[in-house]
Amino acid sequence: MTAEAEACFRQACTVARRQQAKSLELRAAMSLSRLWPRQGKHEADRQLLAEVYGWFTEGFDTVDLQEARVLLNKWS
Repeated sequence: MTAEAEACFRQACTVARRQQAKSLELRAAMSLSRLWPRQGKHEADRQLLAEVYGWFTEGFDTVDLQEARVLLNKWS
């Protein structure tokens, strides 16, 4: 089940990136990153989330970006 979820979240990241839907890509990356600690992929998930988070220049008071910051701080 975890492998299926990971595949779906990866596909969501790819589609969102192709559509330049940064908020949706952020949400997919956060969902994916929640799976990875169970699989020991801390560095991979931090890099992906940091990359997507880094695209934003405003809106840091939104729930999604605040949650992403919490996740990034958790793994740094």
